Amino acid sequence: MIKIYTYQKCSTCRNATNWLTDNGIAFEEHPIKETRPTEAELDTMLDAYNGEIRRLFNTSGMDYRNMGLKDKLPGMSKEEAYKLLRSNGMLVKRPFLLGGSYNAVGFRQQDWETNLL
Repeated sequence: MIKIYTYQKCSTCRNATNWLTDNGIAFEEHPIKETRPTEAELDTMLDAYNGEIRRLFNTSGMDYRNMGLKDKLPGMSKEEAYKLLRSNGMLVKRPFLLGGSYNAVGFRQQDWETNLL
């Protein structure tokens, strides 16, 4: 079963869950502010993005900007980055989809069609 972390006020998240529903794909939805990805899930996603930790962050979010993470992130260890992601769901890029053979952050319909249909 697909697991997806979303934020209620995020239109991209709504588009993603609507797309899954419209295509008859069962999923388990989790609110990212209240239930953040586990360390193992972050590891899975990090592997999907070839170790590019920045890809797991919501770089356009206010929290990311307010914390100055653009400049701090390159010098952070994986553990430090995970600690931030696990402490504040608004820092996590969303939607955050764990689909077994396909894992992705963000919603690119063409990629989802290729990998989930």
